[in-house]
Amino acid sequence: MPPIILMNDPRVVDIPVHECGEPLVDLRQLPFVDVDERLADQAGAYAQLREGVAWRLARAARLLPEGLRLLVTEGYRPLSLQIKYFEDYAAELRCAHPHWSDEHLHRQTSRSLSPPEVGPHVAGAAVDVTLCTAAGSELDLGTPVNASPEESDGACYTDAARVSAAARRNRRTLSAALATAGLVNYPTEWWHWSYGDRYWAYATSAPTARYGPMTYGVLANGSL
Repeated sequence: MPPIILMNDPRVVDIPVHECGEPLVDLRQLPFVDVDERLADQAGAYAQLREGVAWRLARAARLLPEGLRLLVTEGYRPLSLQIKYFEDYAAELRCAHPHWSDEHLHRQTSRSLSPPEVGPHVAGAAVDVTLCTAAGSELDLGTPVNASPEESDGACYTDAARVSAAARRNRRTLSAALATAGLVNYPTEWWHWSYGDRYWAYATSAPTARYGPMTYGVLANGSL
């Protein structure tokens, strides 16, 4: 396997963003897509994605085998929450590995969480998604969504070998639909897929990203 490129890699961070100005849309209005409320916020930001990403997600849902649906756990994530997640995980790793350099700590934290300044969720460009039946029962994909490498012993990696045959099949089913619809996976997290962000640009050799950081309803530069 080729080495995994992490979110903090300069080849990702240095990709320019040419903001296209697409609005966020509510995923709860999409057919064949269920939105889980485990990370729900009062404003409903968790259920939002950029229009172009949402359109591709809806297409992926239609590509699934009969009886299966996409189950979204989180879309857009406010910058303040991304910062909190990143800093909390970094603090957890620092406690377990006090000898790590700051650079190595930043890299290891970036396995599971994007640096806030790069974050695809902060741009409304990324979605955390799994599979469920039409009745709403989640399928086995090997680990819970958002499992860290430490708590899953590396099984959260998309191509991890130590998952059951059923989980591997379900990951292939999910990946086939989302990749065909134009989304790319962050290979340390089987559930994380994106379109239009810097990581997507790197993975597809696009010269620029389409989506930059935004606050809920407003782009980071104050316009929409």
